Amino acid sequence: MKGFWNLTSTISLTLCTLFLFVYNYEDVYAVPTTHLCRPEQRDALLQFKNEFEVRNSSFPYNSSFSYKVKSESWANNTECCNWKGITCDPKSGEVIELDLSSRNLGGQLHSVSSLQTLNYLTTLDLSGNDFSGHIPSSIGDLSNLTFLDLSDNRFSGQIPSVIGNLSHLTHLVFQSNQISGQIPIALLNLTELSTLLLGKNQFTGRIPHNITSLSKLSSFDGSTNSFTGALPSSLFTLPSMDTVHLSDNQLNGILDLGNISSPPKLRVLYLGNNNLTGPISSTISKLINLGVLDLSHYKIQGPIDLRIFSHLKKLRHLDISYMSTTTKIDLNDILSLSCFKRLDGLVLSGNHVSVTNKSPISDRPNSQLLTDLYLSGCGITEFPEFIRPQNLQRLDLSNNKIKGKVPGSLWTLTYLYYLNLSNNSFTGFENATTHGLKFRIPMFLFASDNNFTGNIPSFICDLYVSMLDLSNNNFNGLIPRCINFKDFLFHLNLRQNRLHGGLPENIFENLRTLDVGHNQLTGNLPRSLIHSPYLEVLNVESNFFNDTFPFWLSSLPQLKVLVLRSNAFHGPMHTTSFPKLQIVDISHNHFNGSLPSDYFVKWSAMSSLGSIYYQPDEKYMGNSYYHDSVVLMNKGLEMELLRILKIFRALDFPGNKFEGEIPSSIGLLKELHVLNLSNNACTGLIPSSMGNLTALESLDLSQNQLSGEIPQELEELSFLSYMNFSHNQLVGLVPGGTQFRRQNCTSFDGNPGLSGPSLDEICRDIHTPTPHETPESEDEEEEEEEVLSWIAVVIGVIPGFAFGWVIGYILFSYKPEWFMNPFVRSKPRRSSNTTH
Repeated sequence: MKGFWNLTSTISLTLCTLFLFVYNYEDVYAVPTTHLCRPEQRDALLQFKNEFEVRNSSFPYNSSFSYKVKSESWANNTECCNWKGITCDPKSGEVIELDLSSRNLGGQLHSVSSLQTLNYLTTLDLSGNDFSGHIPSSIGDLSNLTFLDLSDNRFSGQIPSVIGNLSHLTHLVFQSNQISGQIPIALLNLTELSTLLLGKNQFTGRIPHNITSLSKLSSFDGSTNSFTGALPSSLFTLPSMDTVHLSDNQLNGILDLGNISSPPKLRVLYLGNNNLTGPISSTISKLINLGVLDLSHYKIQGPIDLRIFSHLKKLRHLDISYMSTTTKIDLNDILSLSCFKRLDGLVLSGNHVSVTNKSPISDRPNSQLLTDLYLSGCGITEFPEFIRPQNLQRLDLSNNKIKGKVPGSLWTLTYLYYLNLSNNSFTGFENATTHGLKFRIPMFLFASDNNFTGNIPSFICDLYVSMLDLSNNNFNGLIPRCINFKDFLFHLNLRQNRLHGGLPENIFENLRTLDVGHNQLTGNLPRSLIHSPYLEVLNVESNFFNDTFPFWLSSLPQLKVLVLRSNAFHGPMHTTSFPKLQIVDISHNHFNGSLPSDYFVKWSAMSSLGSIYYQPDEKYMGNSYYHDSVVLMNKGLEMELLRILKIFRALDFPGNKFEGEIPSSIGLLKELHVLNLSNNACTGLIPSSMGNLTALESLDLSQNQLSGEIPQELEELSFLSYMNFSHNQLVGLVPGGTQFRRQNCTSFDGNPGLSGPSLDEICRDIHTPTPHETPESEDEEEEEEEVLSWIAVVIGVIPGFAFGWVIGYILFSYKPEWFMNPFVRSKPRRSSNTTH
């Protein structure tokens, strides 16, 4: 019994101890949330939530991916420390971190934001959203902030000087916005700052030379702005500095690195694409820890001695492209230097480069480390035989003068995934072995603008090609059915060749771009295109496709550019919705019928740009490797957009058989830049709703049967620099706006009923009268000549009469025989009147 009691007591004591431990564990490590959130801070957060709005998508490339908004869990009468994006101090309950990065938020924050009441906030991250307007000055009241990130938004205006009061800041990130002005001097008070990122904005002025007051600064990014003046050498004297990124600015002068007494820690230095000139300072050799150096577009204006880099033994990436040097760079010499034994990236594009194939670089140990080699525009005439290192990943030989065939050995480079052979004189491919290619990563292959002939080589089907550009060559035959790359092929450009047959049915699953323009393709558009949810650009211009309008393409959620120009498409245009379409060219086909008045109601991309702001490096369609292009009629001329702006909008419908009235819903397309409906059979009035097209730059309605007046509302279109109303049945006054008075008189030809002062003004220098105006200038000229003729007659008559009287008197006195003979005639006198 006693043993039993002891056992029971032991168990009870153990359970009590365990209970107390668990209770205390929860009490210490998980403070009861019912008592943690402070009411005034919950109210401040809810008030802040009312300052912004949730957008559909801020990520145009990832629109299929759904981001869950952190703030959707924010609700009254709930524990704010459990809200997503909120971190509280486990002891005090104060909100110390607010992270709303990349959550589709937008709008303008209040100048006096409710955030200022979160006094204990140490981290504020609003990056990757769509916030606009000025940066709230009330952020300067968050005195405990150590981390502030407002990058990748649309904030504008200047940095509030009160940011300089945040004395505890270690990370300050403003990059990828629209912030302007100079760097506030107040920022130099942030002596704890280790990271200052200001890249991709609109900053101007000089970089402060006393930036050395930021003695703990290790990373400074001021790239892609408009900074001017000399490069502040003080940047390189900071003992903690690790990374300096100042490329793509307007910095000038020589590269002065200042007085470097001891080797700095600097590992990364980007100074490319500025206005730096003169010799490179020899003190660069003291940056012995440099691993990355970009001096591209440095105007050295003379020879360059590569030995200046001889002490940079840790250098991995060197960019000295487009240096305006008179030196011919020998690639063999560079890679034989002992200082470059770690070099894996070398960019020499835009320089004079010699490659000696007699001494293959592949035999040199340094070449085996190369992963990136860029030799674009270097004047190379033969394919470099040294390209055999198995580590090579990116190779650019574009814009040279290389002839012959592409060596088959290229395809044995296991890690090669970027190859650019464009703009050379290649004629074919050597027999290629595809050994070892089965498990390769997706490849980018660019071979446009060469002299390739014959069929597209079948070995390409063995490559896992992600981007394939074979445009502007002389390939013929069929498009290989094996080009499917279902999981990899994103961009396919085969334009300007001699390919025939139809489009394959199985190549479209993941395509973003399909351009087969200017070939000899026939048949219908494959209905399998409907299974291309990512397709953004479809261009089949100048072929022999014979089909009806592909209204079924409206189901493609990302289609932005549709070009059907110069084919045999026919029939009416069905009413449909193209929510993302921003460029459509169906010109020179056989479409007919009339367009309903509400035809453009659901073309929402042309009605609004939305809230998305694109950074300078993201404002074009495509990506960093591939840019979509298109040719359009703009302002009466063929214009090639080598890179398509994401904000550009165009509607090109000429050369068809459309009839009836122009849809009044055309006025909804207020973001339209180019509108061309010429050479059709449109009738009726020009819709006054066109006055809403406030972004319009080019308007062509010529060669139709339009009647009535030109709407006076078009005077308000301040960007309209080109218009053509010729050869219609228009009447009445031509609008008197400045843009109308700057047009050529031919823009109104073939409309006898047009009149008005602005028409008289632009046509006053035309010598041949138009049918609708009186040739007043010619009448005045003839009257002037007639007066002069009469004056000449009077002047000639008076002395002539006197002279004739005297002669007559003599003749009648002597009566010579020739005077009395009526058959003797004098020569006819030349008329004094001028014939016109």
